Amino acid sequence: MHSTVERELELRLVLSAERSIPVPAKLAYRTDDPFAVHITFHIGSESPVHWTFARELLVEGVFRPCGHGDVRIWPTKVDGRNVVLMALSSPDGDALLEAPSSVVSSWLERTLRLVPPGSEAGMLDIDDGIAGLLAHHSADGRGRCSRPETGETEDGDA
Repeated sequence: MHSTVERELELRLVLSAERSIPVPAKLAYRTDDPFAVHITFHIGSESPVHWTFARELLVEGVFRPCGHGDVRIWPTKVDGRNVVLMALSSPDGDALLEAPSSVVSSWLERTLRLVPPGSEAGMLDIDDGIAGLLAHHSADGRGRCSRPETGETEDGDA
C-alpha cells in the first residue's frame, strides 16, 4: 500500500523586485513515485499547472543553490523572512516562485521520515512491474524476441 504526504500552501509568484502575487499550491509526495516531488499550482482552478522534479533537488535547495535548466532552487531572505525560491522554465514561459522555508522544510521532513534518503529504490515494485510487463508481452503473442527478416546473415552478407 502506498502513502501520500500533501501540504497546501500559498506561494508568491515574483513579478518584480517590488511586486508578487499569491498562488495557491499543493506539495505532494507519493511513495509509489519515491524519487519525485509534485507541485500543483492554481489548485481548484480549471487549469492547474503540475510540476514534477527530484525530491533530492528540493531537499538540497532548502540549504544551498542547486539545479540547472528547467528547475533551479535556492534559499534566501525576503523582508527578513527565510524563503525558498524556485525558478521554473518551460516552453510556455518562466516563473519565479517564493515559498516559506519553514513550511517546505517541515513537509520535506515528513517525506524523509516516510522514505529515508537512499531507501527510495526499495519502494519501487520493480519485480511486480517486470512480471506485469512480461505477462502482458506473452499474452499478446509477442513473447519471443526475434530479429526482423532482412535476408542478411550475422556478418552482414546476403
